[in-house]
Amino acid sequence: MRALGRLRLAARILSGFALAAAAIVGLGLALGAALSVILARRVVTPPGRADSDLRVLAVGESTIVLSSTLESRAPGRYGLWFADETGYAQIGQVVAQGPQWVARELLSTETRVPKRGDNARSSGWFYLSPAGLGLDFIEVSIATDLGPAPAWLVPAAIPSSTWAIHVHGRGVQRPETVRALGEFYEAGITSLAVSYRNDTEAPDSSDGRYGLGSTEYLDVEAAIGYARSAGAERVILMGWSMGGATVLQTLMLAEHREMIVGLVLDSPVVAWGPTIELHGTLNRLPSVVQRAAQALLGSDQAQLLVGTDNPLDLSSMNFVDRANELDRPILLMHSEDDGYVPVEPSRALAELRPDIVTYEEFDTAGHTRLWNYDSERWLGAIRDWLKVQLDDIRFGDRTAASDASSATKKRS
Repeated sequence: MRALGRLRLAARILSGFALAAAAIVGLGLALGAALSVILARRVVTPPGRADSDLRVLAVGESTIVLSSTLESRAPGRYGLWFADETGYAQIGQVVAQGPQWVARELLSTETRVPKRGDNARSSGWFYLSPAGLGLDFIEVSIATDLGPAPAWLVPAAIPSSTWAIHVHGRGVQRPETVRALGEFYEAGITSLAVSYRNDTEAPDSSDGRYGLGSTEYLDVEAAIGYARSAGAERVILMGWSMGGATVLQTLMLAEHREMIVGLVLDSPVVAWGPTIELHGTLNRLPSVVQRAAQALLGSDQAQLLVGTDNPLDLSSMNFVDRANELDRPILLMHSEDDGYVPVEPSRALAELRPDIVTYEEFDTAGHTRLWNYDSERWLGAIRDWLKVQLDDIRFGDRTAASDASSATKKRS
């Protein structure tokens, strides 16, 4: 009887262990599912204001001293938002530093001068409008299917039939694109720096969520229509970060895609899967959660759990897998240390399509701060690439004119 009692006790203990294990597994699955929803929502939800995690320690006539972080020590030229983003300054190279502080050149200030104790954050923008480059520009409005979207029009010195449309990245606005406008102006190209849905300047979409390029391209397509109505015969699209994904989608889907003669991509999202996985890893989420978040974005449950009006087909936005479908010249620039959009898909695309991709890989620059780190090289890459494309366009125009002349002579 005692043995039987011990067996029964052991059975109850084992049963308890089994129930506990099942509960733990169930809890783990529920937690994993919740984390995948959070990750998926974060990918498509426009962010709020960026954290100002720097502190102004001192201000001199031509220098500013900031608390020491990886951000404040970065080599190059940057914008600096301070005092809860009520002030803006341009800062230059590091001139001195200690364990807790960094002194940088103070190049200029907008609206007010920073003071000791101000919170601050650096920005890659540098210029707040085309006026910062000494360029004349006009505020215009692009008619999108959601309503008017503001844009800056920078006319070429001489009326041009080649236009460029500049598309900023996720969570920022048009000033991100200004760094490139000078090179396009010097090349004789008219530029449109555009806004798009959910970027705080253009109208919001009904769901208030990013389409990761799959919906934003509609606003770029509207900009192409604007350029076409103003006399453009061909357009070059330049995209930054998610703007890169957007212009790639535009090339694939736009009604007037025949007008697109080339793409310039800075730190672009060439494939969303690796980008989502990088951010999952940075947040210490297991790979199963990262994969589940991607599946959720493309599922019928996306509307309910993520808030998007429609599922997102991430496979259609993977331009490593779709490399053979690309048929326009591309200048692609990325930094190997990009901690926001991984460089590997850009490398892969360049390796798969060396016939159309001119690839420039930087180091140390980080995400969308290639100009800030090495403006001479970055601007030179754009300048050289544009020269090749414009020479090809002019040669094509001459060839077409010659063919037309020959046809006329034959008819006569």
